[in-house]
Amino acid sequence: MRIALAHFRVGETDGVSLEMDKWKLQLEKMGHTCIYIAGSKGVANTPCYIIEELRYRHPLKIKIVDNCYKALIDYSDECFLLQDILAMEQQIEIKLIQILREQRIDLLIVNNIWSLGWDLAAGIAFYNAVKATDIYCIAHHHDFFWERELYQNPTCAFVKDMLDRYFPPKDKRITHCVINKIAGETLKSRSGVVAQVVPNVFDFAAPAWKKDDYNKDLRERCGIKANDIVFLQATRICERKGLELAIDTLAEVNHRKLELVNRTLYNGELFSEENNIWYLLAGMDEDFTYYNKIVKQASEKSVSIKWIGDIVDYSRKINAQGDKVYSLWDVYTMADFVTYPSLLEGWGNQLLEGVFAEKPELIYEYPVYQTDIAERKFDFVSLGNQVFSDADGMKFVSGDTYKKCADSIIQILTNTERYRQIISHNLDVGKKYFSYQQLYGILENLLSSYSE
Repeated sequence: MRIALAHFRVGETDGVSLEMDKWKLQLEKMGHTCIYIAGSKGVANTPCYIIEELRYRHPLKIKIVDNCYKALIDYSDECFLLQDILAMEQQIEIKLIQILREQRIDLLIVNNIWSLGWDLAAGIAFYNAVKATDIYCIAHHHDFFWERELYQNPTCAFVKDMLDRYFPPKDKRITHCVINKIAGETLKSRSGVVAQVVPNVFDFAAPAWKKDDYNKDLRERCGIKANDIVFLQATRICERKGLELAIDTLAEVNHRKLELVNRTLYNGELFSEENNIWYLLAGMDEDFTYYNKIVKQASEKSVSIKWIGDIVDYSRKINAQGDKVYSLWDVYTMADFVTYPSLLEGWGNQLLEGVFAEKPELIYEYPVYQTDIAERKFDFVSLGNQVFSDADGMKFVSGDTYKKCADSIIQILTNTERYRQIISHNLDVGKKYFSYQQLYGILENLLSSYSE
């Protein structure tokens, strides 16, 4: 078959784009021909059909989102807001139908466009295009609008009507997939739609990420010594990622730094009083207000924090200034520990990255972790599953929890056998339950009802 995979963006480090790449790879292994349709692409050589109005951060789209969900302040009447939405819908629909017909697409796989509620115009346009072309479709839902605070109180009645009708739409030619059990159960109770659960996966058969001639200078480039300790936060920087929980944990580890001084670490490096413990942020910064809160908290608690997102991208490249840009995978090679204190995840793509990178992990047990992942018995340092908020909305767990996590972290970092035992066990679990082989089987079953 000829298959098109669509999303707001492609070739970037967000979880949806990464999972879409994995689907495309498995579909091509089955012998299908695949193309991308998106609003933007992060990697220049990624083959993709661009629909400008589909771009996630399109200026008009941001204006529409603000007026639909925050306050109706840029339009004198909601009718004018509706006009802008429908005008953008028409542009997307026309261009999408043209691509589907010119490329002779048999199956369209829609990622998040029918679930998140960010782009009302795109949701309507994709449904109308599917009806106009009579094409089969798989709706791959990573996040739903009812899971996000932004979408809870629309400013206009028609916005709620659109969310109810198109997010997601119900049609006999559309097969629905979700990435966790909670989403599947909620979707069924809200709309009667039964969806296939497709977990995030990783290519555990790929060559391991190692230091090489390209990335061997990364610590030096970041001003980090060979025997400093690096805790890596590889996710985007936004509130639901819970970075403050990691900072509080590292503050406790830092408070007990003397327990590390003059001890040989798991990797044979000697940690001295002059060495530092770093909290390294490598993901996209999407919330400057939250980022500033994180930096302030780290400063107040004497945690050395460093953001290197300006030298990290989807893949290696040389930037316009002639400097090296590293892939996210390069950054994992310089880490000693991975932090994943997310409060809310659709699944947890970067949790598996840490497993594959052969790093121990500090995690918070967010709801989907409890329902879909905990039963697989990974060996992580856990912040538990009960979180509280302070007056500024920053999250925290009990002080005893931070102390227990610091105990475990220090023990792991100074015990080579324990360190290796953890990464070996977690790799075995990942390969067994969350590999490309599992995804291949799921997709093969999904596509079995379609014919060329």
